[in-house]
Amino acid sequence: MKTDLEKILVPFSEEGVYERLQEIQDNIKIAGGFFAINDERKAKVINIIDTVSEHGNAALAELTGKFDGVKLKPEELRISKVDLEKAHKEIDAELLDTLRKAIANVRKYQSEIFIGNKNTHPGIKYTPINRVGICVPGASAPLPSTVIMTAVPAQVAGVKEIAIVSPPRHEGSIHPVILAVCCELGIEEVYRIGGAQAVAALAFGTETINGVDKIVGPGNQWVQSAKKEVFGIVGIDSIAGPSEVLIIANDEANPTWVAADMLSQAEHDPGSAIVLTDSQKLAEQILAELKKQVKELSRADQTEKCLTNYSAICVLDTMDRVIEWANGCATEHLEIQCGDKSRQIAERIENAGAIFIGGYSPVAVGDYFAGPSHTLPTGTTARFSSALSSNDFIKASSIIEYSQADLARDAEKIAKLAETEGLDAHAKSVKIRQQD
Repeated sequence: MKTDLEKILVPFSEEGVYERLQEIQDNIKIAGGFFAINDERKAKVINIIDTVSEHGNAALAELTGKFDGVKLKPEELRISKVDLEKAHKEIDAELLDTLRKAIANVRKYQSEIFIGNKNTHPGIKYTPINRVGICVPGASAPLPSTVIMTAVPAQVAGVKEIAIVSPPRHEGSIHPVILAVCCELGIEEVYRIGGAQAVAALAFGTETINGVDKIVGPGNQWVQSAKKEVFGIVGIDSIAGPSEVLIIANDEANPTWVAADMLSQAEHDPGSAIVLTDSQKLAEQILAELKKQVKELSRADQTEKCLTNYSAICVLDTMDRVIEWANGCATEHLEIQCGDKSRQIAERIENAGAIFIGGYSPVAVGDYFAGPSHTLPTGTTARFSSALSSNDFIKASSIIEYSQADLARDAEKIAKLAETEGLDAHAKSVKIRQQD
């Protein structure tokens, strides 16, 4: 009889692969996945947003006490500059050196891909967004990488004002490592608030928090639902769901490494890890490694449950079908562990948030250090959206400048089009300029 973990291995069967991947999607929705329609949650989020927009700081203080168990006065919502500098002064020197290297890598990459200072056409003008809000999750462990991967691209784009929000989960405040990174980046506007109430404060402003123009960053279902509700009032990056990885592997892959990479996503709980391979032998080896490695983790029970609910090792008959299925999944992280064929396969990938080529490029390299932002599209949205980058913090204005001769040349045609649409005033606005 199969154990629960053994059920994630799907031997060759197109129908079996489809059923397992559909089961994973259903399980994510049942667990409160961020793409699931939930009228009750939506109503609660709207109520929180309305309360904050009407009552400002007082509502933030009340809701922080209710949801985070931290009692704050309205004037205590913002982290002081003294506390930011104290956290920076006290951070471990080796860790600070590592963070500085990661910051440098991200800044270099984001500067190299930035289009805002590469105007090559007179018909367009790029300008940075003026003010941005960044949501940083308040997990039990600090997440300084989130600050780096969102704030540095904004700084490269030339954003003048950055406000960071994070729930007070560390001794009634924000973890000092996060504060130290903010200080290192020169960000002085940091608030100990989280959840839907923080998104509402960024969108509408309060007595002391100025509203922003765009909100970015990850968060739980409450944060993501709130971002969805305020979209249109402000811009957002995406509605991000549970983290996910899809690994394309052939018989040249190292099953020990593949299993380790699956576990690195499963420990998010929820986190989805899917392997697509054309090798039944490799699939069985990966499963054996999962059984071995998961027992060595401090959170073995939770991680194994996450694997059982949200992961799969699927065998298909050819690598061509593997690639087709991978493009259909349009995953957040896509690893390709196919030996010397890895780069060739990567060329055929059309839908993925980030592509990790070769056995020495685990997701963690991108999450922390390589340079691209780890804020990525999830839940198949890589079909139409991209990784967060410096280019998401600028907007483009079209430039139109006609001379008298230019307008004289085109006036008749412009007026004809306007009259075809029944817009006489449009046509006359052109014709009146042709009168002596």
